[in-house]
Amino acid sequence: MSTKVSESQVNKDSALVELPEESPPLAVPVSPPIEEKPKKKLKLKLKKKSISDHKKAKKELSPKKALQEIPASEKTSGEKETLPAIPKEEKDLVSYDPLQQYLKEISKYPLLSREEEERLTKEYYKTRDPKIAYRLVTSNLRLVVKIALDFQKFWMQNFLDLIQEGNVGLMQAVKKFDPYRGVKFSYYASFWIKAYILKFIMDNWRLVKIGTTQAQRKLFYNLRKEKEKLDAMGFEPAAKLISKRLNVKEEDVIEMEQRLSAGEVSLDAPIKDDSDELHRDFLADPSAKVEDQVAKKEVISKLRSILEEFGKDLKDKERVIFYERLLAEEPLTLQQIGQRFGVSRERIRQIEERLLKKLRKYLKERLPDAENYPLAIEGS
Repeated sequence: MSTKVSESQVNKDSALVELPEESPPLAVPVSPPIEEKPKKKLKLKLKKKSISDHKKAKKELSPKKALQEIPASEKTSGEKETLPAIPKEEKDLVSYDPLQQYLKEISKYPLLSREEEERLTKEYYKTRDPKIAYRLVTSNLRLVVKIALDFQKFWMQNFLDLIQEGNVGLMQAVKKFDPYRGVKFSYYASFWIKAYILKFIMDNWRLVKIGTTQAQRKLFYNLRKEKEKLDAMGFEPAAKLISKRLNVKEEDVIEMEQRLSAGEVSLDAPIKDDSDELHRDFLADPSAKVEDQVAKKEVISKLRSILEEFGKDLKDKERVIFYERLLAEEPLTLQQIGQRFGVSRERIRQIEERLLKKLRKYLKERLPDAENYPLAIEGS
């Protein structure tokens, strides 16, 4: 009996060690299996972590660079991979030049032959078709650039400013050109282009305009050239000699030299840094002196009293001519006075001439030095 028990016990113990394949899994003392998390959730966690890390790095990196620094393995399937950004140093090597771009654009327009130019100018002169004007302007845009190069030494700020003003002059030349004068259009347009460019330079050379008349513009453009010519010939470029060669006044030459050589000064600026006196405090007063004003009032009052005495002795036509024509702010015409008295315009003119002679004689008797007074009397 004991032997059976022991064998059964042995068999029971061995069953715990060596399990047959048919035994149920619950009898096996094995730990429960580890549940694996889906790979998709794992990627989301990794992405959240990488984005949080990159948010901290935004202070050191720009937004575009921070996005580009994220590894491709951390991007979701919906994102597109971007190419690496070009470094800033390489971008600066290729700069955009608007002048070169403009020259490239105008080179696309073909030039006109002499026959085409004559035909188009005559058609535009008759029809004023804007399409023909567009063809004439675009075919001569290179002429504007060539002329603007001659003025570049006077305007170093932006060369495109000169080209723009020259284009305006070209359009004005198209508008004003007469093809039946026997002049080539490009030659005629060159003067309009130069005029507009020169006017732009003079208007913007300084804050205060240095030339407003035609003579001043001529001096501004030719003064430096004429000085260089005289120096090359061995002559001193004096103002008198330059004025003769350019056919302008000597005063204009001196004034233009002063304008070109002197700088701009604000009237409201102090004379020195530590001074309270302004430049405008030393300007001459254009108004007359007090003594001259008092003397002028006395002369005017005396003259009025003399004219009142002179008008008392006048009658009919002379009185009307004196008060309503000679002394009136809005004088009547000879025709109006003649119609009032029923006489001709010539008769009123004769009476007026006789009245002025009488007035001059009367003033010389009452005011011996009347010629020294600024009398505003018609015919005096």
